[in-house]
Amino acid sequence: MHRSDFRPLALRLAAMVIATAIALAGAFAARAASLPLPLMLGSLVALGGVSILRLSVFGITPRLPEGLRTVFIPVIGVAIGAGFSPALLAEAGRWLTSLAAVALFVPLAHALGYQVYRRMGGLAPSTAFFSAMPGGLFEALEMGEAAGADRQMLVVLQFLRLILCILLVPIGFTLLTGQVVGSAAGVRLQGASLPYTPADVLLLVAAGVGGVLVGRLVRLPGGLITGPLFASAAIHLAGFTATVPPPFLIGVTQLVMGATLGLRFWGMPGRTFGLALRLAGVNVAAMLGLAMVFAAVLHAILGERLSTVLLAFAPGGVAEMSLVALSLRASVAFVSAHHILRIVIAVAMAQAGHRLVLGRRREEGR
Repeated sequence: MHRSDFRPLALRLAAMVIATAIALAGAFAARAASLPLPLMLGSLVALGGVSILRLSVFGITPRLPEGLRTVFIPVIGVAIGAGFSPALLAEAGRWLTSLAAVALFVPLAHALGYQVYRRMGGLAPSTAFFSAMPGGLFEALEMGEAAGADRQMLVVLQFLRLILCILLVPIGFTLLTGQVVGSAAGVRLQGASLPYTPADVLLLVAAGVGGVLVGRLVRLPGGLITGPLFASAAIHLAGFTATVPPPFLIGVTQLVMGATLGLRFWGMPGRTFGLALRLAGVNVAAMLGLAMVFAAVLHAILGERLSTVLLAFAPGGVAEMSLVALSLRASVAFVSAHHILRIVIAVAMAQAGHRLVLGRRREEGR
């Protein structure tokens, strides 16, 4: 290899080292401040701030490989799936009412977001429609681009929905309960203290890798996490293993998730980000308010913990809300089941709406 060929590689490695250092600094600062989910929130805020300000270190821009997040997300799916047990499934019959409520929550949340983006932001119908999807991040981006939506605004609004929920929900629970939420609370997954055998390791790896492959093959919504989740649930329900991914790996996963989300803001014009932040803030506040209403009603009907139901309806990511559920010792299976259904319904509704938006654009073009 020619000496000049080493320079791009060295720059990429330096960019990764810098990004990692900034993410770790943010995580340690968040932990010192007793913030919830410090590894994820600290790295997100630190690298998000660097990205928005377009800062560099010795002229080198912080960067991480594009596919890094996709490597670690299945870890959360495997961890969530480990929470499924025969005893838990026996209680699943009590979830039917709240699961049915998700089918009402999703269109209401979508309609609220659409009105916010159309009336407050003046966004085009296609951009407003797909930006308002309360689930199915990557499906929203794919369908929105096909419908002619403004890709940059769509990407920003969808990621801000996730990020604001990740920031606000755990902080809100910390303020309400007086407890630190997340890894700072010292919460360990059930089964994390069990010894690992080679068979356990192989089963967990197989659930992660096999779940991703099957999820992609059958096009599961959010397949990166739902595929491993279903595979892990299957092997734990069958009693093949009771172990879960080690806490260290869960911590690294949180760090990577926060860091990669923060870097998404690189190169965004300040004006665009300011508008998107205002719109997303109103939208997330409206959806969280709607989730609180649903949680209060279902809490009264089902007797389920209010915090558990609220987490099940908060429009954040499956992985992120499940991590908060773990910290609060809420039923992770209950929370993740509702979020998976939310994503499925949101994507199904958007597919129907996709055709309507495209049809309307064709009518306008005549």
